[in-house]
Amino acid sequence: MNGTVSPRLLPLPDRIAELLLELGSPPRLAAHLRAVHDVAHQLVGWVEQRRPAVDFDREAVLFGAATHDVGKTVHPAELSGPGSAHEEAGRTLLLDRGFSLQLARFAATHASWTEPHIGFEDLMVSLADKIWKNKRVTDLEDLVVARLAEASGRAAWEEFSALDEVLARIGDGADQRLAFQASFPVHR
Repeated sequence: MNGTVSPRLLPLPDRIAELLLELGSPPRLAAHLRAVHDVAHQLVGWVEQRRPAVDFDREAVLFGAATHDVGKTVHPAELSGPGSAHEEAGRTLLLDRGFSLQLARFAATHASWTEPHIGFEDLMVSLADKIWKNKRVTDLEDLVVARLAEASGRAAWEEFSALDEVLARIGDGADQRLAFQASFPVHR
């Protein structure tokens, strides 16, 4: 990284920062992962505080947010352009480095939230990957709302209203996160 520090964003976990260094990660990728990881922290904190009936693996969500695009170290063109080759490449890369399938899966599932086997943790990683830049995706949010309503016993509209409020609040910081990411070069 180029020394730019944002006190507003949490740092990546040490083992993820070390992995990115080992892989020669482009600085912009590390900045992106840091921004999504920070947003994931906000989301899991909200769920834990406001929806304690929801049973999920907090650490898995945070790991997934911090590594979901790690495959872009193999496919760096996807840092600034479209593509999905990084998804399977990221899963394979994490598995090859000894991470469990349970954790490595997020690299492959973060863009496929409509698959039937997708868990709440996967949805949260996908949501963090969208809301960090204030991108609202109705289909994804509806799936999260349904899981929240199922766990809490509340009406879906109540869960939608609560989720919408927290996503709007988090989304308000998107310009700062985008500027932070843009301050780092795309290439090593």
